[in-house]
Amino acid sequence: MASTGVVRLGVLGCARIVPKGLIEPARRLPEAQVVAVASRSRQKAEQFAQRWGIPRVYHGYEQVLSDPEVDAVYIPLPNSLHAEWAIRAMEAGKDVLCEKPIAANAQEAERMAEVARRTGRLLVEALHSRYHPLFARLKEIVSSGEIGVLRAVEGHLCVPAVFPDPVRYSYELGGGAVMDVGCYPLHLCRFIVGAEPEVVSVRMKLHAPQVDRWTEARLRFPGDVEGRIVCSLFSLILLRSRASIRGSEGRIEVFNPYAPQTVYHRVRVLSPQGSRTEKFPGLGTYDYQLRAFVRAVHTREPLPTGPQDFIANMRLIDAIYTKAGLKPRGHS
Repeated sequence: MASTGVVRLGVLGCARIVPKGLIEPARRLPEAQVVAVASRSRQKAEQFAQRWGIPRVYHGYEQVLSDPEVDAVYIPLPNSLHAEWAIRAMEAGKDVLCEKPIAANAQEAERMAEVARRTGRLLVEALHSRYHPLFARLKEIVSSGEIGVLRAVEGHLCVPAVFPDPVRYSYELGGGAVMDVGCYPLHLCRFIVGAEPEVVSVRMKLHAPQVDRWTEARLRFPGDVEGRIVCSLFSLILLRSRASIRGSEGRIEVFNPYAPQTVYHRVRVLSPQGSRTEKFPGLGTYDYQLRAFVRAVHTREPLPTGPQDFIANMRLIDAIYTKAGLKPRGHS
């Protein structure tokens, strides 16, 4: 690590998420610096580096991993490549912030976690919404008993990925609606309840064999708490981001829980004490995520989207595909 205490990050790939997910938050954080980028196309990497002011360009991900001046890597590659390159990065001595979902399936996630344990490296899933204060506040309200005994929780995330996307809609690359966007409401439901559910039923609409474009999954948590998620890349609902938490004495309605920094968000609490609205101005989810990751690189503290959590989320994703009669990603 740099003598200044700055965490120097390398990027594997030039995906569209990189500026929003890493580069821009790093510019707002003195303790982080993006120092290298690699792509299979050197020309693409050079253009990307020039556009975003990244000093070193590599043709090949291996060169980033062998750079002694890179402390940690960010992996925004297709889902099917997460396990391979996260493992190679950790074995090269790098801490890893890997885009969601952490792997193609739970078996891969478990193998990645074992390598993290063996090497002592940090492995974190970039499920950025979890790091925003809004999430902690929802849990605080539920735990306080203000809405009574928890009865049900549901999350919706539908985005307009209308045009064909060779990554999002490819089974071989780990695509599908549950993988791409369903991981967010699944994580929210698990976090709020604080337990792991069973999958009761699943409905899917397919883009192609084995690849869902719309999914509804009904869950049952311990204590007979109901769960439901709806996610889509293309459906009649082009855009929806919300969550609902119902208790015996009231409920919480959340608009835009997964990216509250964009445009607008609202938390509305209805309880015997009345109705109120809460908002959370300040940093965005990616800023909070990078700050937590950089701090953990120094302190080695466990993070909320570390191995225990991401394995559980991947197991649930696999279970949803299995319940629907589809194969989990990464299985021939």
